[in-house]
Amino acid sequence: MEVAYKRGEFVLSSGKKSDYIFDKYAFETQPKLLNAITDYLAEMVPPGTKRLAGMEIGGIPLATALSIKTGLPFVIVKKTAKGHGITRQIEGHLSKGDTVTLIEDVVTTGGQSINGVEILRSAGAAVKNVICVIDREEGGREHIESKGLAFNPLFTKSTLIAYK
Repeated sequence: MEVAYKRGEFVLSSGKKSDYIFDKYAFETQPKLLNAITDYLAEMVPPGTKRLAGMEIGGIPLATALSIKTGLPFVIVKKTAKGHGITRQIEGHLSKGDTVTLIEDVVTTGGQSINGVEILRSAGAAVKNVICVIDREEGGREHIESKGLAFNPLFTKSTLIAYK
């Protein structure tokens, strides 16, 4: 994951400023690395999951690759409904009562994950789990778990920095 760790001045999607970033596209666009990551993520999908959900945009390649590995169908969750074309926030088939696991790339505050869970729940999904590749350890776990969700990162900032 060293390939994804970048130093500099960045503004994160949460609005926070940071002197480092985990560039998700550095691992999501490399087939061998994406394949290895989703091998591990597949083991983390809880039993009983009927459908995966990938958050726009970084969760989409992860959910796609994970769907292929597990055979579980997936949906795409848009952060906001578009003002043109089909204006829904969930793309793909979702049935009321489906047990869904949300797939994320990098979690900072957990705000995007909670937004995705709320969108899925408003469509009738039963969401109990959020899985991500990297937890930046900036309050995301606590925020997600405070909503009654299980949170399972593949890596944390601490483990990646220690490994580096």
